Amino acid sequence: MKRFFAWLKAIFNRGMDNLEDPDIMLDQARRDMQQALASNREKAVQAITQKNRLQNMLDEAERKGAQLEAQASTALRQGNRELARQFLREKANTDATISTLKTTLAQAVETVESVKIAIKRQEEEVRRKAAEALAMKAQWKQAQIQDSITKALDGLTFESEFEGSFAAAKEKIQNKQAEASARSEMYSGSVQGKIMAMEDQAMDAAADQQLAELEEKLGLASPNVAAEPAAAETDVDSQLDELEKRLQQGQ
Repeated sequence: MKRFFAWLKAIFNRGMDNLEDPDIMLDQARRDMQQALASNREKAVQAITQKNRLQNMLDEAERKGAQLEAQASTALRQGNRELARQFLREKANTDATISTLKTTLAQAVETVESVKIAIKRQEEEVRRKAAEALAMKAQWKQAQIQDSITKALDGLTFESEFEGSFAAAKEKIQNKQAEASARSEMYSGSVQGKIMAMEDQAMDAAADQQLAELEEKLGLASPNVAAEPAAAETDVDSQLDELEKRLQQGQ
């Protein structure tokens, strides 16, 4: 159950990420501004319509007042003062209506002009925001491209990153070579190495002696060849004596 809720949470977060995509947010903001502008325009049209109705009522009242005054003048010319008085009374009521209409119309005209200015400013703001939204969308696209480039280059390696490994391997090889050289040097200078060298010399002397004897049997040896093995053997004996003295001193 816990894993199921975690899955639902992940799905919800992914959906919110999609909803909060800058492209979608900017498009929605642009639509909202356009809808608000359209709504305000409609209200402005209604306000202008009412102002025009007031203007028509004022014009009609002024025409009626002028007509009543003309009728009163005609009645006076005909000697009918009572009828003229009625026309003038009705004209007085019309004049009061005209005065009220003029005040109301002046307020309506002021309001409508203010609304027109506000609508004009809103239109300019919508155009400015639309251009800004396009620029922001372009910036968002650039940011996405830069992020893609960064992700593509993530983990990219160059030879300089391996210099440490090469240096460590090189140092290890050099240390091993130095150690081998040291061991070889120690071995060649040890007593055992000298003994083995002497044994090699003794074996070489014995082989030379056997070779000389064989040459003598075959009649191939020269007169002074026979003395060489004895000299070599004497040299080996002297080296053995010297080695025994060194070993006794070491003990």
